[in-house]
Amino acid sequence: MSHRKVSPLKHQTSAEWAPKVLQEPLALLSDQAYLEKKAANNALEFLNLWPSAQAPDHWLSSVSAIAGDETAHLKLALRLLEKRGGRLERSHKNPYAVDLHRLVRRGRGKQDLADRLLISALIEARSCERFERLVESCKDSELSKFYAGLIKSENGHYRLFVDMAKKVLPAREIEIRWAHLLEEEAKIIQNQPSGPRIHSGSA
Repeated sequence: MSHRKVSPLKHQTSAEWAPKVLQEPLALLSDQAYLEKKAANNALEFLNLWPSAQAPDHWLSSVSAIAGDETAHLKLALRLLEKRGGRLERSHKNPYAVDLHRLVRRGRGKQDLADRLLISALIEARSCERFERLVESCKDSELSKFYAGLIKSENGHYRLFVDMAKKVLPAREIEIRWAHLLEEEAKIIQNQPSGPRIHSGSA
């Protein structure tokens, strides 16, 4: 049974990417743990960016649900990492996310917030696509089950972030901006360095 979801992404990860990063499963799990931690923090940060008194319907419950999911994923990643004798790297960098956040129209009110939501959606969509690739290539049943379990959640998160953006700005404006950011994301992911990371380059 296929795990593949319909992806909005303009660049598809090459078939060679997953076997290469799976050569260093502990480093990949460490990277995943940091990504889940940052994703949970990112979701909670939206509570500060839009005060609850002014928030649209279901804003708080949506944000808290995403943060809860990411925290649960963090626990799973850490449990696997510890079980396998791995450890978190002392520092963590995600140049992919840094490059994406440079696209945010900072200081422009609702446009700033909408961009942050759409960037979050892009990261979730790319993560979902990468998990699909890992499941297709992974020969380790435990790891394969772990990554497969993340697919539905990440797919739902990306859709929810886009929907949340449409509560900030008119839907048509969001659709135009989303299309532009998808094009930019395709360039950014192709220019990432290689390595055992979820958002590394596919070369």
